[in-house]
Amino acid sequence: MRKPDPREEWAMLLLAVQFLTRLPVPASAGFTPERLTASTRYHPLVGAFIGALVALIYAAALLAWPPPVAVAVSIAASLLLTGAFHEDGLADMFDGIGGGMTRERALEIMKDSRIGTYGGAALILALLLKATTLAAMPPHAVIIALITGHGLSRFSSVLVIATSGYVRDHGTAKPVADGVSGESLMVATATALVLWLGLVLSLGWVAALLGLAGLALGHWGIRRVYERKIGGYTGDCLGAVQQGSELGFYLGVLAWL
Repeated sequence: MRKPDPREEWAMLLLAVQFLTRLPVPASAGFTPERLTASTRYHPLVGAFIGALVALIYAAALLAWPPPVAVAVSIAASLLLTGAFHEDGLADMFDGIGGGMTRERALEIMKDSRIGTYGGAALILALLLKATTLAAMPPHAVIIALITGHGLSRFSSVLVIATSGYVRDHGTAKPVADGVSGESLMVATATALVLWLGLVLSLGWVAALLGLAGLALGHWGIRRVYERKIGGYTGDCLGAVQQGSELGFYLGVLAWL
């Protein structure tokens, strides 16, 4: 492995923040296509950062409102922080898969910015399940679950990029769709492992294992839905995998708690 260049790593981290969030990033980030492709190594770390901000907002909301309201406020904050980036992908993917009888038609529907019945139903159910699952946890577990869930679910999307093929000639995810290098995959995996071990120390082995199982099931379930139809992934599919993995993780943790 090459010796890391701190300036290069910092630029890739800023580009990962720019790609995954609506947070302002200095122009000095130094965009290049190669850096943006390599920035996938920091997607789990940026996810954990998003989760930490959302957890902080949740904790602040608890000072004024009961836990269910605080959860709703934290989910609203996550939508603002990311521009509903992944939720939009979830809705578009289900619209395409549900409404497209052929691969070509499914891909065409996914490009349509309008939301349909399948996408609307999937989005409502996902947000409702996420809110009720988090509201059923004790507050300290919500904070831990938010940080870990946001980080590990971004790693879930990185695994799709590393193990599948992008099916469009252009699109939102095209800049990061050239694959994940071995070095980037190692960095992303190490970050995910640290997050998971933090969960073990915070909530115990059983909660951590069930959370991981739920995340894996969400990852597998979403991939099975779209890969059978289109034979690869799009940017919308990455968002759907992130959402399915995050929700599966919360459900797994709650199953123990």
